[in-house]
Amino acid sequence: MSLPTVSVDAEIAALAKRYKAANSVGMQVLNLIGGQAENLLERLPDRVKDQLEGATARALEVAMRAAQGSRGVVPDQKGWLNTALATAMGAAGGAGGLPSALAELPVTTTVLLRSIQGIAAEHGYDPEDPEIAKECLTVFASAGPLAQDDGADLGFLSARVTLTGATVHGVINRIAPRLATVMGQKLATQTVPLLGAAAGAATNYAYTSYYQQMAHVHFGLRTLARQSGRPRGELVEALRVAVTRPKVKIG
Repeated sequence: MSLPTVSVDAEIAALAKRYKAANSVGMQVLNLIGGQAENLLERLPDRVKDQLEGATARALEVAMRAAQGSRGVVPDQKGWLNTALATAMGAAGGAGGLPSALAELPVTTTVLLRSIQGIAAEHGYDPEDPEIAKECLTVFASAGPLAQDDGADLGFLSARVTLTGATVHGVINRIAPRLATVMGQKLATQTVPLLGAAAGAATNYAYTSYYQQMAHVHFGLRTLARQSGRPRGELVEALRVAVTRPKVKIG
């Protein structure tokens, strides 16, 4: 039995609230470091920028193997614990400047991916299923917590349509260029003079909070499509409208 329209609208409103919350947390980081997201990458050395895409792809490969391999050993953790762990790692990575931040990148990526897998399981999906594994990766195709898009980029929610038949490795190669920009912004914040540890902690807090919220949006929308019987594309458009709808001022 499909969900009534009122229930669908309520679910869309709840998902829109999560989406907006995901994007707002990144502004705390920008306020801390006193910079604009589009200018952060200029702080990185050219040699790092040139190698960032490859490093990101390798980090995703390592994260996928480590995250899936750990599922039978370490149970899924609460969202706040994943956030706390990543925040501590960000502080440690930022304390040593760029070298330690680069070393921390694959570890943080693993924690992020594992938390996304845990949310997929929370919504009733099996992260070991190849299709769900690919959908977990597509969460990384969203804009990132430092992007000021306010709903302009919801394309990652429809990405599953274009990933049919693709291998996990193929999905990683498609996502890596986008995620490289996002992770480059993260690395840049961790190199801010005198703020390395604090910026690293704040950035990882923002990133973990962001991707966990986006995972809830992603898999919540998938579940809503199944339960309501409505096309996923139609629900994505409804979410886009809900996210971009201007706030009505009273008085």
